Amino acid sequence: MNRMRKIYIFVTVCFVCCMSSCYNYRNTGLLQEKNKSLPVYEQAEYVPYKIRVNDELIYRLITKDETLAKVISSGGNSYNLNYTNSYKVNSDGTVDLPFLDSVEVVGKTISEAEAEVCRRYRELIPDAEVKLALGNKTFTVIGDIGSGVFNVYKDKLTIFQALSMSGDLALSGDRKHVRIIRETNGKPEILEFDIRPNSIIESKYYYVYPNDVIYVQRSKGSFYKMNTYSSFIGLITSSLSLLITVLYYIK
Repeated sequence: MNRMRKIYIFVTVCFVCCMSSCYNYRNTGLLQEKNKSLPVYEQAEYVPYKIRVNDELIYRLITKDETLAKVISSGGNSYNLNYTNSYKVNSDGTVDLPFLDSVEVVGKTISEAEAEVCRRYRELIPDAEVKLALGNKTFTVIGDIGSGVFNVYKDKLTIFQALSMSGDLALSGDRKHVRIIRETNGKPEILEFDIRPNSIIESKYYYVYPNDVIYVQRSKGSFYKMNTYSSFIGLITSSLSLLITVLYYIK
């Protein structure tokens, strides 16, 4: 009976040791090139963000037209008008701007919409200059990395830059199944990818767009893993001490 107890205890300790392991570069390292077990992603051409319904457009009109300056600035003395305001894109895909009929903007890039609005204004004001920008340039991060809403501070914001804004990826984060929820053609689309391979660069998963939601779930095996090898060695030492103590008292 004592022998069976010893075998049982030994097997239990071995099982715990086997289940406990350390995080290593193959599991957590980014931009890996020589890991053949990782997926290889094809490169994809960057597609600029296209305006959607309910987007907020920041509109800026610049002109020296005296009459328009008086109308918009309520009789101000400055005729070098620099007027900025924000307008929401309607459900029919148009935006209503001062002195213009509705302008179709959904499906256009910011530069395309800017050119169209400028063209329409110059029919009324020959020296008109228009600048458009997206007001709702934010993305959301949730999961095992920290949570928050952050600004898309530049074009071609990469997934690495986006994640760094919310803090470094936790060791327990599942790098194999990072997800981006993105609206495509009016419907939510889930893009799932492994962030570790070097081929992620310039792939369709590489850039983050306004209104994206990035989700990093906790790895299923993270409960059994140690952050460092010293922790792992400490666990083995403690387990062996426990085993020796138990065997001593059993004997």
